[in-house]
Amino acid sequence: MAKDSDSSSMVRLNIGGKQFYTTIDTLTRREPESMLAAMFSGRHTVCQDSEGYIFVDRDGKHFRHILNWLRDGAVPTLTESKFLELLREAEYYQLLGLIERIHAVINKRKEDNELDTELTRIDIIKCIQSEKVRFRGLNLSGLDLSKLDLSLVDFSYACLRNVFFSRANLQCAKFRDVDAEGSIFHNATLRECEFAGANLRGALLAGANLQSANLQDACLIDCSFCGADLRSAHLQTADLTNANLEGANLEGANLKGAKLRNANLKGANLQRAYLRHVNLRDTHLEGAKLDGANLLGAIR
Repeated sequence: MAKDSDSSSMVRLNIGGKQFYTTIDTLTRREPESMLAAMFSGRHTVCQDSEGYIFVDRDGKHFRHILNWLRDGAVPTLTESKFLELLREAEYYQLLGLIERIHAVINKRKEDNELDTELTRIDIIKCIQSEKVRFRGLNLSGLDLSKLDLSLVDFSYACLRNVFFSRANLQCAKFRDVDAEGSIFHNATLRECEFAGANLRGALLAGANLQSANLQDACLIDCSFCGADLRSAHLQTADLTNANLEGANLEGANLKGAKLRNANLKGANLQRAYLRHVNLRDTHLEGAKLDGANLLGAIR
């Protein structure tokens, strides 16, 4: 893209069949660490269609909202389901500022609706000041528990749907058999956490530290682990169907019996990972590092 190095250069984009016009300055200025900024930094080769449009293989449904955010910081007014769709796109493009704003809007709505949870954020803060905190089996759905120190807390069997754990310290916390569908663990510390049997369908764990975490038998369908640290994680028989693990570090992870149908492992580090007899036929492995991985009997 050397010919487009000028920040005022016009860019024509084809996002999943929808065409957009913008400039390099728009794509790089507000979120300089994003995937879009990297694409148009001049350091990468981009894919062009037959008409010269730069092609990105994503649904273009919400890309106008992405552009409006990049242009002037605008966040649209959407239903919760549409916000979650936009969140997935923001996570794919690594737009951290937009991700934070969407979380803020969703959590403000939850506060305004006075969700029927058994405890509030203030209650949680008071509880964690004591030792051996347990919230086993409680309904904490929709709470904002971001940035709290919740290390060693036992959430086993709790209902944690749509809880906001972004940037929380959850090291060695227990989430055995929890229902945490749609929860946000963006950039959270989850080292050595226990997630065995947990339902994390659709959860956002991008950038999370999950080193040595136990995710055996967990439902991880549609989860996002983009850029997450999963070194030495236990993922035996976990269901990772449609999960996004692009750029994740799975060095030494155990994926024995894991379901990886349509999982995105592009650019992931799978060095020394255990993948024996795993079906990789419908898994996206472009650019993945597989040096030293145990692939005996794997279907490819």
